[in-house]
Amino acid sequence: MKLQVDHIKETPTLVPIDQPAEQFPVLASLQADTVCSFTGPVSGTVSAVKEYDHLRVTGDLSVPARMECSRCLTSFGMALKARFTVIYRRDVSIPSADEAETELDEQALVSATYSGDNIDLSPEIGEQLAMELPLKPLCSEGCRGLCQTCGADLNQGQCGCDSRDFSLTFSALKDFKVQQR
Repeated sequence: MKLQVDHIKETPTLVPIDQPAEQFPVLASLQADTVCSFTGPVSGTVSAVKEYDHLRVTGDLSVPARMECSRCLTSFGMALKARFTVIYRRDVSIPSADEAETELDEQALVSATYSGDNIDLSPEIGEQLAMELPLKPLCSEGCRGLCQTCGADLNQGQCGCDSRDFSLTFSALKDFKVQQR
């Protein structure tokens, strides 16, 4: 997904997006690594506007995904939704060969650079949607997970295991006996 810089003016330019997730490198990588699978296209709108010496790009996008619950291991679907704003500035820096470390100021942290006549939004769109993936995906907030003993799905009902609360925290000390003098 590329924007032509010359077509962006002071009035917002709206660009509708409806593209397969595989066209975004970050999302294709997530799917190849079986982190999740995308069941539909990336859809939404991106707005670009020229402001002073930079371009402001805002997006409101979503993509349907399937992933595995981290508690009960069942597959479930959810929509990843991302709202973002990125400031693009023309790259005018001259790279130095002996730059070992570069300190980033606050302005550099909230903006990106571009060169040429086009801005490729595919990496940024993919990154913004990937940041919406939950670290521990849950099929529901009330998911009870699997039995620690037999592996039965506790969302389907109780298993036949001993239901006493058992904690491995101090289990090594259960047979410890203190001798009195």
